[in-house]
Amino acid sequence: MHLQLLVCTILGLAVASPLGPGAIRSVLGGGGDVHAEVLGRSDDVRADGFDASLETSNSISQSASGDVHGNIHGQFSWVSPEGVHVALSYVANENGYQPSSDLLPTPPPIPVEIQRSLEYLAAHPAAPGH
Repeated sequence: MHLQLLVCTILGLAVASPLGPGAIRSVLGGGGDVHAEVLGRSDDVRADGFDASLETSNSISQSASGDVHGNIHGQFSWVSPEGVHVALSYVANENGYQPSSDLLPTPPPIPVEIQRSLEYLAAHPAAPGH
């Protein structure tokens, strides 16, 4: 019963939206990307690794290469709905997935007091058995 009410409410809001049904479609993922075309694609799989790339008409690009040991280096990029070019590069290896981008959040710096206490603890290890 509650699910039916929820579905009817969402449909009612979509139809009554002052932005029109097209705005709702783009929010739900049915925007202009539906008609994007593949401009270029290459896949080269070999016994010693692979190389792959993809480029579409809506500014999405991706490339990756890997070796026989499972190490992968790659990048992907797109243009956000706000018009920001988003680019991310990564390495995936025995140390895990390591992304890199100017747009990824970064942790705050360690407070000076905490850094001093960490240095003190490293310089004065606990006695064995304590």
